[in-house]
Amino acid sequence: MKIHMELPITAEKADRVHAGDFVYLSGQMYVARDAAHKRLMELIEKKEQLPIDIKDCTIYYMGPSPAREGRPIGSAGPTTASRMDKYAPTLLDLGEKAMVGKGKRTKEVLDAVVRNHAVYFAAIGGAGALLSQCIRKSEIIAYEDLGAEAIRLITVEDFPVIVVADDHGNNLYATAQQEYQIS
Repeated sequence: MKIHMELPITAEKADRVHAGDFVYLSGQMYVARDAAHKRLMELIEKKEQLPIDIKDCTIYYMGPSPAREGRPIGSAGPTTASRMDKYAPTLLDLGEKAMVGKGKRTKEVLDAVVRNHAVYFAAIGGAGALLSQCIRKSEIIAYEDLGAEAIRLITVEDFPVIVVADDHGNNLYATAQQEYQIS
């Protein structure tokens, strides 16, 4: 099923999508990778304010390449989500509602998706140049010293993703393997 969804994602919106759905996201989401997540966790541990509004936010695990002239961003493909697995349950518990990346997630992350009525989307790896065409605006909002790993706020239009893990406990990676008997 193809679904057009406006960001931010809320628990109600997360509840309407299911593993395997094709979704086109429009609105604002954050971009953050390993180094930025580590810094966010350090602030959480110190009980200090985060540089982003975590409530109902979507975080895209991506490290962009430099923007070409006339474009807001360069290639914008997803990075492997499992590198954020040690941080994701805490961020989900604090209000994050959606993650975009690629690859499998741990049981702890999948449990946090269900517990927090959230969703894990996958973007297509290797399609960074095409995905960048859906990004209308990009600005660094925190940790500029991290370069490509700085936290960005991006505005997207019809950004294509697939629901991998939904808040009903469905996981496309598990069900697809069962369906096609892949071991």
